[in-house]
Amino acid sequence: MTNSDPSAGDRIDKQKVEEFLQTESGGRAATGSAAIILFVVPLLWSLFQLWIASPLPYIFEFGVFNSSESRSIHLAFASFLAFAAFPMIRGKHANEVPIYDWVLALAAAFTASYLYVFYDQLAMRPGSPNTQDLIVAMAGLVLLLEATRRALGLPLTIVAGVFIIYSLAGPYMPDVISHKGASLNKLASHQWLGTEGVFGVALGVSTSFVFLFVLFGALLERAGAGNYFIKVAYALLGHMRGGPAKAAVVASGLSGIISGSSIANVVTTGTFTIPLMKRVGFPATKAGAVEVAASTNGQLTPPIMGAAAFLMVEYVGISYLEVIKHAILPAMISYVALIYIVHLEACKMNMKGVERLNKPTLAQRMLVWVMMLLGLSVLTLAVYYGVGWMKDVLGSGAMWVLTPLLLAAYVALVGYGSRYPELEEDGPDSIMDELPEVGPTVKTGLYFLLPVVVLVWCLTVERFSPQLSAFWATVFMVFIIITQRPLKAFFNDRGNYFNGLKQGGLDLTYSLVTGARNMVGIGVATATAGIVVGTVTLTGIGLVMTQFVEFISGGNLLLMLGFTAVISLILGMGLPTTANYIVVSTLMAPVIVSLGAENGLLVPLIAVHLFVFYFGILADDTPPVGLAAYAAAAISGADPIRTGIQGFTYDIRTAILPFMFIFNTQLLLIGLTGWFDLLVTVFSAVTAMLVFSAATQGFWFTKTRWWETIGLLLITFTLFRPGFWWDEIYPPTNDRPGAELMQHVDEVAADQPIVLQASGMSLSGDDVSKYLQLPLPAGDTPEKRLAAAGLEVSKAGDVMNVEFVNFGSDAEKAGLSFGWTIDVVQVANPRPPKELMFIPALLLLGLLAFAQLRRRAGEGERPAFVPSQ
Repeated sequence: MTNSDPSAGDRIDKQKVEEFLQTESGGRAATGSAAIILFVVPLLWSLFQLWIASPLPYIFEFGVFNSSESRSIHLAFASFLAFAAFPMIRGKHANEVPIYDWVLALAAAFTASYLYVFYDQLAMRPGSPNTQDLIVAMAGLVLLLEATRRALGLPLTIVAGVFIIYSLAGPYMPDVISHKGASLNKLASHQWLGTEGVFGVALGVSTSFVFLFVLFGALLERAGAGNYFIKVAYALLGHMRGGPAKAAVVASGLSGIISGSSIANVVTTGTFTIPLMKRVGFPATKAGAVEVAASTNGQLTPPIMGAAAFLMVEYVGISYLEVIKHAILPAMISYVALIYIVHLEACKMNMKGVERLNKPTLAQRMLVWVMMLLGLSVLTLAVYYGVGWMKDVLGSGAMWVLTPLLLAAYVALVGYGSRYPELEEDGPDSIMDELPEVGPTVKTGLYFLLPVVVLVWCLTVERFSPQLSAFWATVFMVFIIITQRPLKAFFNDRGNYFNGLKQGGLDLTYSLVTGARNMVGIGVATATAGIVVGTVTLTGIGLVMTQFVEFISGGNLLLMLGFTAVISLILGMGLPTTANYIVVSTLMAPVIVSLGAENGLLVPLIAVHLFVFYFGILADDTPPVGLAAYAAAAISGADPIRTGIQGFTYDIRTAILPFMFIFNTQLLLIGLTGWFDLLVTVFSAVTAMLVFSAATQGFWFTKTRWWETIGLLLITFTLFRPGFWWDEIYPPTNDRPGAELMQHVDEVAADQPIVLQASGMSLSGDDVSKYLQLPLPAGDTPEKRLAAAGLEVSKAGDVMNVEFVNFGSDAEKAGLSFGWTIDVVQVANPRPPKELMFIPALLLLGLLAFAQLRRRAGEGERPAFVPSQ
């Protein structure tokens, strides 16, 4: 039952929390020789991952592994630890590893490493496996499913099992999803002995990128960055209404950015933030729900998004910088809205903030913020242009100058922070009746931001690969974790530097082990999800899914999006976000793109993948199996189902975003014309989300009435998608006959795309008709411009025929084929900007605000809530 008493329920169920922590870092708390093995093997795994990510193998020409070999060894480590660290039956053998588990662990490691050990032999017989190969492949699939069940539970295991059965039983399936079927030998070979199934792109991303980012987060947490983020958030926001809850949102968001796991974030930051929220007046259910909503959204937030973001780079075929650019605005407005929701909840209960030691005046606060913004701007410009100038002048030798400057900045910031008392790590029962001072709190750990700066710099400015960027950031983090204690001892004249260095070495070792054990679930999840991808390539179910979903949705794109969202939520309830993303994006992303094209809506591929990604993450707090909600309920003492429902009501704001950016891609910063357009988009999106938050919470300046809620929802829709109304007044496009293609091409500016409706026969023999977008390079004549895009056409009466499509050209990528006809040329109509719809929306918002303020004035001031001490 939910306990709404703020002072009750502070006694955390330690056993439940420990269970969740063990789930994240390894289910067994082994002792004796087993504990040593479970310490050494993860340590070796981390060292292996750092080795293959570094340039050292190529410098020394030793230990160079190709991608297939790396994936094989990666999965061998993950499989071994899944059997050794997780018991067959929960609660049994919690402190020991029985002999049969060691045997299974070694067998799993052997089958996973088979591609590496017998790489040369397998390369000599591609497509013709021998009996030994097939036995190992079938055993490997069975062991992988069992490893997944142990580490992650039944849901993903069942999903993978269903797809294996589907591969074998294709001829016996209903006609709408039937296929010719695959033999057991073909299935085993396809899934295990190549790179189409288990050892495919998903496991490759886990091997290359994800491990390093998880390790980077483990190093930051061990170094004290997590505690630093929490304290800074409370110092900055604790004095506001519901301040501890707002600080929990910011702290959990910052921690979630680096952890990449909703559950891990809940059980680390939540043990401190949830009891504190309860003590200032939040009921247990809402305290847990705020933590869940903040933790799940951390994976949506650049620059370090969840593991699935790195898969997007491979699946969509764009750089990680592009993924960051498209994800930044939805993530920002989602977090702003969550802080606002917490504010509204605090206003409902008329809460007050925690008392500050020093109360600055309004002028002092404004001066501090202005100085901070100016300082950050000057520092950013100095670093960007200063480093850029050095790189231009020094060329390849710039590294030898910039590295000492970075180290000097680190030493200076540690020395600066050493002037202030170190931040103690508060326990869940700590009483926070006074807030720490902002200045000293912020200054103590500024050097923690340097590794993140290095990571962002490498990703965005140097344009390094995510793997190399994460490697250099991790190397710098390793240096920090080893040296921060001796440096602090030096600046504080404490001496005993050796003990500090020794403690740093221990912290580093434990971080390497923790990072690897946190990767066990992700490693086996990406491998198991590869079974789904392999099934798609083996059976052709991707084409079948298009027909199936079109049949269910009746060709309606909105219904199809809703169908996809529900599938993502259902799968994500028991699947890790990464596995959920792989499964749903493999099956549903092509369906949304193709059906959208048939209905005249050209949906960018990144928008579709982010759509799936968002709903996969939201599943972490969706009842009845929202794992993050269960973790939060274990801490708050509330009912997990009610916590999940409350968390999902907070996350409705995130759930509407994917639908909005499918129809209005400006929210993903696609199609903007300049800075003014960007500012208008940001302003309208933030305002819309705040208004939507007020509508869903039933409270703005005072309690909203039903007609006010309807008005707020109407304003939200208009601000998010002004084109819906504007298209009814001014049609956005005009359809011309395909025979007028050449005239239109002659009118289009250089490097601007054209939109066509084309029809013809697909590879499967079906007649299709769809809209497509074709980029048009510059050229002297329309014929030359089309030829540069890879397209040759001929006019026969009123029909424009496609005569030739170059392989690999823009025309082929757009979906055109030889023998098709171009039926319609879509031409944009000149019309006033759709943003004019913001004017009546904002006027209506002003009227609602006026009505609410008058009503609040008539209600009078309610007594303030006094937090229990």
